[in-house]
Amino acid sequence: METGSVAEGKVVRIMPFGAFVEISKKSTGLVHISEISESYVSDINDCLKIGDKVRVKVIGFDEKGRMALSIKQAAGEKPAHKSKKKPAEKKEPVRPADVDLFLSSNDSLSFEDKLSQFKKDSDEKILALKRSAEGKRSGGYSRRR
Repeated sequence: METGSVAEGKVVRIMPFGAFVEISKKSTGLVHISEISESYVSDINDCLKIGDKVRVKVIGFDEKGRMALSIKQAAGEKPAHKSKKKPAEKKEPVRPADVDLFLSSNDSLSFEDKLSQFKKDSDEKILALKRSAEGKRSGGYSRRR
């Protein structure tokens, strides 16, 4: 195999940083997590599994002669891989303005009732925090005079 060549391979091992792909019985290379897909991949197991047939491109060799492979670069030449799992979808962050704080079973309550319920819950939580902090201040030991 030489740099730039494209081959069909089989995923033989998955690690958190990448997947090892066997091209032939004597030739195995690493597909780094950044070379799996065009989109961000947080978990390789979302895109690949052991035994998957993938199309890879040889992108280089390190000083020890180990092959560096890429699935996403081979995708431009032919289909990347035939994994049964879909690539991870990008999840949009949730903005505080998008969260409905009053989404609950008490939708029939008026604003004033909801506000008083919120105040009651808040007071209970503050009281619990104060009790917890007082117990921690003493360090668990009582002072004797």
